Amino acid sequence: MPRWLRQNMLTVAMLGAFLIFLLLQSVFGWQVHNDELTQYGAAPIGWWAYLGTGHFAEAVFENWESEFLQMGGYVLLTAYLVQKGSAESKPEDQADRPDDDVSRATPDSPWPVRVGGLPLAIYRNSLSLALLLIFAGSFLGHLFGGVAQYNEEQALESGAAPISAGQFLGTSDFWFQSMQNWQSEFLAVGALILLSIFLRQHASPESKPVTAAHAETSA
Repeated sequence: MPRWLRQNMLTVAMLGAFLIFLLLQSVFGWQVHNDELTQYGAAPIGWWAYLGTGHFAEAVFENWESEFLQMGGYVLLTAYLVQKGSAESKPEDQADRPDDDVSRATPDSPWPVRVGGLPLAIYRNSLSLALLLIFAGSFLGHLFGGVAQYNEEQALESGAAPISAGQFLGTSDFWFQSMQNWQSEFLAVGALILLSIFLRQHASPESKPVTAAHAETSA
């Protein structure tokens, strides 16, 4: 295996799985959408055309939205909150790590650390900011994809006039879609936080060492 691939295998594996499952979602979603169109007497569409529909956009972005909200919230909350004994928590008495002290910056430190000021202030919070910005973009993608799908369904079912994205934002349908994903994401993270107190996974950085006491906090 080439060295560059071995050094980046985790990212390659995760993004590879993402692309495979996204492709499969599009294929199965296309088939489901065409079945729905056929039921209403409308002509089926091609796979390429399906990728531009609200049906596909809504399904993709409502899931991305919940994932990035969970990750952004998790990164931010773990900076300030602790859970005794969890591998997912920093120790109770740890404020900032020694390496977070910018006075210890070296020539190899990222340039915002060496420059200071506003670039440093942004960089210190850049991970949570990036995740929450992706969440915001996904939220909008869900909103606009959802209203397109809603209007298509209404037109097929009753010929009703389309509504705006702002109107769709105020519907129970939109928030039901969001909440059913948001609650499951925070449940999964909460379960990981608690289970990592008592359970172990050999060689994983998400787990405490096998020999660590349950009360020991942080991996």
